[in-house]
Amino acid sequence: MSWRRTSCRLALAVVALAVATSPGAVADPAQPGGYATGSELCGTAPNAFPAVRLGMRAGMCAGLVATQADGLAFPRSILQIPGSDKFVVADMVGFDSPDGKLLLLDPAQPPGHRIRELIGGLDQPFGLVRGIDNKVYASTAETIFRFDPLADDPKATVETIVRGLPGSHVTLSDGTVIDDAAHPLKAFVFDKTGKLYVNVGAPSDNCLPAGSTKPCAAGEGAAPLAAIWAFTPPAGGIFPTLKPDDPNPPREIFARGLRNSMALAMHPDFPDAGFAFLQAENGRDLPDIFAPNEEINALEKGKHYGWPYCYDLKTVSPEYGTFLRTASPYRNLCGNAALYRAPLSLLPPHGAPLAMLYYHGAKFPALDGKLIVGLHGYRPTGSRILIYDVDDRGFPKISPPPVRYNVSCAAEPSRPFQIGSASQVAAAAFTELVSGWYRVNGVRPQGAPVGMTVASDGAIWVVEDKNKTILRLDTTDAPAPPPLPCGNRTPQQIAEMMSFVDASATNRARWWQIRKGLIDKHCMGCHSDFGVKPTQSEAEKDRAALQFLLAQDGWLYPGDPAASRWHARLRGIGGEKLMPPGGERLISTEPGYRQLLATVDRFIATLVPGKRMRIRSGPVERKFRNKTGHVCGALPERAIVVVTARQAREKPNFSRIYRPADLYLNGECTDDDGYYIEQGNLVPL
Repeated sequence: MSWRRTSCRLALAVVALAVATSPGAVADPAQPGGYATGSELCGTAPNAFPAVRLGMRAGMCAGLVATQADGLAFPRSILQIPGSDKFVVADMVGFDSPDGKLLLLDPAQPPGHRIRELIGGLDQPFGLVRGIDNKVYASTAETIFRFDPLADDPKATVETIVRGLPGSHVTLSDGTVIDDAAHPLKAFVFDKTGKLYVNVGAPSDNCLPAGSTKPCAAGEGAAPLAAIWAFTPPAGGIFPTLKPDDPNPPREIFARGLRNSMALAMHPDFPDAGFAFLQAENGRDLPDIFAPNEEINALEKGKHYGWPYCYDLKTVSPEYGTFLRTASPYRNLCGNAALYRAPLSLLPPHGAPLAMLYYHGAKFPALDGKLIVGLHGYRPTGSRILIYDVDDRGFPKISPPPVRYNVSCAAEPSRPFQIGSASQVAAAAFTELVSGWYRVNGVRPQGAPVGMTVASDGAIWVVEDKNKTILRLDTTDAPAPPPLPCGNRTPQQIAEMMSFVDASATNRARWWQIRKGLIDKHCMGCHSDFGVKPTQSEAEKDRAALQFLLAQDGWLYPGDPAASRWHARLRGIGGEKLMPPGGERLISTEPGYRQLLATVDRFIATLVPGKRMRIRSGPVERKFRNKTGHVCGALPERAIVVVTARQAREKPNFSRIYRPADLYLNGECTDDDGYYIEQGNLVPL
């Protein structure tokens, strides 16, 4: 849509369309997991699955194996069962859910019947690893255990080897009790001797409680958080099953200052001297979209890796600048090479690495021995899978600056790694296994890779949690399709929606109430400052916060609160983590909080003028076309539109759909084509 030609006519438009479920939910059976599929397959029998269109390395394809229709709720990791063609999947069901599950995935079964439950009632299951005894090991927030997934009663085979790990409820070294620690998930790995290394994540973003005159209590004491804990097995390398009164195996603190070690990769020859044990760091949540960088750390016993005092290469955290100049063991930590280990390499900022492995398999000879890293993050630097060349010891090869990383749907498609005033810094260069995984309406949702595993045939299996899917990467002889267009809201579209708010005194008042009572009071600083600065006027703060939220993918769907991700986050719906932490208590402890959530929904429902209408159920025509008659896509079931005119004037009996708010609908049409929907398909709510 050309804004120069059509912005004056938007009052005649259908201005919003959204699926009336949480983002990523399957609204149209023809688009499982939000992916458009057809007759094309990826792979060969018995591992041939509907191909989905991702931007991938040449000669590779992605097949859609399982979706929510198979029974996935919030899948996080996957592992092939040794000696079997079946897989175990860890499904958390939702953040903070006590009803997580371990699932059996049988790819040979027909769609909709590939998943069955093995063990239920688990507290945030995440890690899945094959032990040196060839058994399947799994983690909850507080335990590591092994079990037999092929047994008649898998739950009866559970053997706990470590328990009592710090989970959601922790006590810090100074006695502070944290009821909702931010990073309770337990990624873990074994080395070749059977020694166990476990992520114990930080309880907050940059230390809770923050302090500028004393060390961060979360990282102190005999049982520090933000650390890698190592457990040593007896001779032979196999941990015994813990009986009720047995103590845990011998433990040491292997490394400290690691905010959240969700991606761990160990070279097969570690712990022999010089071989890699790598951690990919989920860094602190500064509001700048390009700072700080995530990290790849080479882990050494006894070293400190910075959190919460240092980030990037050796940048001092502003909260601790004064403390690091005082007389203490942490004095000048960020420049003390004897104690502090700077990252081996930077990763794209806010990429959120959640999986990392060395590839060894026959399927992709060109990848053999290379390091594969999955970036889960929803920001434009995430939603991709990276490939690193490594040296003989397994360390990514560092290149001189500039080393660039890609940014999806941005005016500047790539940027050099930089820190602070240094415009360019050295880093490990990489290529991309999967790059085009940003949302393209009508084709695919935005991807969020979490767990990865290499199957016995060399295929790479990827768990993608945002859309509740499992994908299998295989080889293909088909030529790579051209890149797909980006579907982010443009600055002009955001400005147009903000003008609707400016024109309504009621919605201006609602937004001020939301910004003051919710964003400023409960959300500021958790992951962002929402564009709000202390020096701004109240009106400027209102506009900055609204502009920030409208620019986020899926957070606000004008006219349809239930489809907005903000609605889901504020209520902890589905797999969404409740925001703010402890929000379930605010409804009963803070007067007016329940009404404030209702105000959020009323604001979103009236964010655009016009009449909310629903797509009529039944066998109606759901395809919509551009002016030349080309089919742009199909309306999902239960879609909502907001009609701003009784009769559209550009084509009889049609209204223009104003795209940015729809989930699925740009297909192969371009902005200049415009979209139309028959008003006969609409019925008033």
